[in-house]
Amino acid sequence: MRSGLAAVIAMICASTPAYGQAPIADHHQHLFSPALAALISPAPPAAPVAPITAADLVTLLDAAGIRRAAVLSTAYIFEQPTRKVDNAYEKVRADNDWTSQQVAQYPDRLVGFCGLNPLKDYALDELARCAKDPNLRRGLKLHFGNSGVDYTDAQHVDRLRRVFRAANSYKMAIVVHMRASFGQKLPYGKDAALVLLNELVPAAPDVPIQIAHLAGGGGPADQAAHDALDVLVDAVSRGDPRTTQLWFDVTGMGTVPKMTPDELAYFAAKIRQLGVQRVVYGSDAPSGGNPPPQQAWAAFRKLPLSDEEFRTIASNLAPYMK
Repeated sequence: MRSGLAAVIAMICASTPAYGQAPIADHHQHLFSPALAALISPAPPAAPVAPITAADLVTLLDAAGIRRAAVLSTAYIFEQPTRKVDNAYEKVRADNDWTSQQVAQYPDRLVGFCGLNPLKDYALDELARCAKDPNLRRGLKLHFGNSGVDYTDAQHVDRLRRVFRAANSYKMAIVVHMRASFGQKLPYGKDAALVLLNELVPAAPDVPIQIAHLAGGGGPADQAAHDALDVLVDAVSRGDPRTTQLWFDVTGMGTVPKMTPDELAYFAAKIRQLGVQRVVYGSDAPSGGNPPPQQAWAAFRKLPLSDEEFRTIASNLAPYMK
């Protein structure tokens, strides 16, 4: 998506009827550097993935009436276990730096997060480097699925715990895509959520931890994700003190065409159990079939929540955005 294409998409979004109060912020967005777009592009003759710049994103935010966004670096993709990338750490650093430079163009609109694979030997070094960057120091994005995290591997859990502890020491919020890898068929569900709650959350007690995609990310028929979410919902409902800093983003909710009324009702019920005051809006990168922010908000409005509940979610602002 280059600037011209972003303008076209913005025109399409502008023609979409407004659906209630626009969210104050999009808490789950990504930019794609030219290098990363090339990496994730399919082989010809399929169309390549277009880069997404800060200017592209701001155009789409304006079309949706959204003032601010969290830009979560996707630098960790260079270290995805299923890819073979030469000098991967060098590319991770470069991609984090590119994201920083992009965010710096809109300091009153965009908040940047560092991205890395927490299982790599350099993870703590890269986190320390990001913590010194004024455009990335507010937070850390972790994608357990993309990084090949295995919740049953004690060594993996230990590395994750160290990264959470370090982020806490730097006062960096954490956005975590906790769903384990589909492609690698890594275990996920109740036990994984208990590892997060028992081993990782206590390592970062002083910073917000945002659970991406309501603990899922693979579509509505993901029973393992439902099981994981149920563990977190139960902990919140019981007033477990470890959940004090937990936030949940609804990225992807309602945007899957095959989502049934029962699925929509399920997610609405879980949002109510969590408490709408700790739920924030997110829409994901407008690429690969994901709709732009305005259309994603309209899709989320399919959930059977009340207008008041939607207004509360639209008004919620995670602490790292303040």
